[in-house]
Amino acid sequence: MTSPTTDKDLLATFDLRMRAEAEPDEPGARIEPADGVLRQVGALPTDWHGVIHSALDAATADAAIQAQIAYFRTLGADFEWKHYKHDEPADLGERLLAAGFQADDPETLFVAEITQLSGAGLSESLPEGVSLRPVTTEADADLVAEAADAAFGGGGDRARARVLARLAADPETVWTWLAMAGDRPVSAARMLVHPGTGFASLWGGGTAPEWRGRGIYRALVARRMRVATELGCQYLQVDASDMSRPILERLGFRALSVTTPYEYQF
Repeated sequence: MTSPTTDKDLLATFDLRMRAEAEPDEPGARIEPADGVLRQVGALPTDWHGVIHSALDAATADAAIQAQIAYFRTLGADFEWKHYKHDEPADLGERLLAAGFQADDPETLFVAEITQLSGAGLSESLPEGVSLRPVTTEADADLVAEAADAAFGGGGDRARARVLARLAADPETVWTWLAMAGDRPVSAARMLVHPGTGFASLWGGGTAPEWRGRGIYRALVARRMRVATELGCQYLQVDASDMSRPILERLGFRALSVTTPYEYQF
């Protein structure tokens, strides 16, 4: 096993490869640099739009914020400013709130070097009667939506649209799995592989309340880690809720920052 990278260096690698040099992560989306920020613009007004990286200071932040509000207003599209605790200036979050953004729940940025993960904890074992299977069809997209609604109390329509867009645009990049209890979807999780970065990012994994605490989330992490390794990835990244945090820490993921989505609605 190789020696682990320092947290500081690992965060710098993440910031460079996954933010400053980001590629679109949705079909049809584009990346645009403007006014000291990097933003992703979706193909449709209903797609995800947002600021994914910024290089600002106290003298430039307010003007950049107003420029992004003006830009997305012309598109008629709500958008998100994906803020990280280590971003400059230090009061960027307060400036976003003052400009009319609403803060959603913060999440912990976890990154793992795959070679440093705890093999002992990365088991795909599941409760009796539960199985994992890949998402490959439009009917599966309906099940992903059902799983998201059960786990999070909403968001199923967006999850379904995301899967369908991937299936239509490039089915070879659909890395989504369902955890099925018989015919019922109780969890769904996806993975994005970011070519040229060495990173795969893990999303979802929320589980229906009555099935939590039984190893399903851990098994979904293990399955995605195994596939990411087979694809040649070096790093896994997760934006984790407090519920997922202890599981990821036990597996060897490292907490590097806190990310908060700031939403702006027109």
